[in-house]
Amino acid sequence: MLTIGEYHVLKIDRDTEPGLFLKDDEGNEVLLPNKYKPTSFEIGDEIEVFVYLDHEERPVATTLKPFIKLDEFGYLKCVEVSDIGAFLDWGLEKHLFVPFKEQVTKMRKGDKYLVFCYLDELTGRLVASSKTNAFLDNSQLTVEPFEEVNLIVSNPTELGWNVIINEIHQGLLYKDDVFQKLHTGDKLTGFIKKTRPDGKIDVTLQRPGYRSIEPNAQEILTHLELKGGYIGLTDKSSPDEIQNQLQMSKKSFKRAIGNLYKQRMVDIKDDGIYLRKGE
Repeated sequence: MLTIGEYHVLKIDRDTEPGLFLKDDEGNEVLLPNKYKPTSFEIGDEIEVFVYLDHEERPVATTLKPFIKLDEFGYLKCVEVSDIGAFLDWGLEKHLFVPFKEQVTKMRKGDKYLVFCYLDELTGRLVASSKTNAFLDNSQLTVEPFEEVNLIVSNPTELGWNVIINEIHQGLLYKDDVFQKLHTGDKLTGFIKKTRPDGKIDVTLQRPGYRSIEPNAQEILTHLELKGGYIGLTDKSSPDEIQNQLQMSKKSFKRAIGNLYKQRMVDIKDDGIYLRKGE
């Protein structure tokens, strides 16, 4: 079966005037228009294509790579608004449709929006929705504390940022754990900080608890080597000074420095941190 909105590896079946007809193992076929034909090919060759509906609502193949596919989130630009909805640029000739009922706020041409791409069962068309929470589920969590996860930044809140975890769950990244500029649509690697009985998830961009000592300590060692073995920071330095130089919290800095000192890798003096010679 040729699923709309997915990539498929298909065999070239025949060359016709409008383009190449491709087939899957079950005999289903789709047209690859001439504009996407490879410069050289033979009947029977396999080719990877993306299948979607053309302007006449017919399945068609393309070698172009869309910015998102079926059941994925993406940050897309609105290129047109009509009396039935909005249209987003997703990297293909035919724009991705967003009905008004699927818009959190009325979309405006030129603005970008975080959306989810899904198949409308009534029309059989690919459409998008900016009501992303409707496509997330925290009723049964598939992640555990300290686990590394993929994050998509959703929207800012009073507490920090809402994020999408592994394109399945919703989580919260507290602003006290953020030491870099974030924007809606950013894709990051993070860690599960805490899961709650009500299904809510706290995430962080650094390994939580004692697990953050190792990478932060290594970051400080690398910085020391780049600075000739000396950093003008101490436990009396302000959080802003530490963040500007090392992009970590003061708490993480003190913990990492303590770990390096116990391992006799650094000396801590009144004017800063020194890398021990020969270490």
